[in-house]
Amino acid sequence: MIFTEGKAIYQQIADRLCDEILMGKYNDDERIPSVRECAVLLEVNTNTTVKSYDLLASIGIIYNKRGLGYFVTPGAKEQILKERRMEFIEQKLPEQFRNMEMLGIDITDIDKAWNERQKCDKVKNT
Repeated sequence: MIFTEGKAIYQQIADRLCDEILMGKYNDDERIPSVRECAVLLEVNTNTTVKSYDLLASIGIIYNKRGLGYFVTPGAKEQILKERRMEFIEQKLPEQFRNMEMLGIDITDIDKAWNERQKCDKVKNT
């Protein structure tokens, strides 16, 4: 994993795990990699991974079964989707609207681009 500037590494690790939950790599009540496994995989300090897991546990995305490891909390995927949609609508979309206005792009252009992308995705998946 390549880490970026501007966001703490432990938060990027938490985001990555949330992405993997959204993509279906880990499902409700399924075990995720241990703190040590994750640290080795991502080549980070174990304490950094602990901080990521603590963050996710504190917001109810994962839970710890003593002696067995961490598991995905039932409903975590829906919780992540809800939070990310809200973040997108409240934080990212206003910036995109400003860009659209500056560039003279209207919603019909976006709709056309979206439909083209959907068609390409369908062709790739067949």
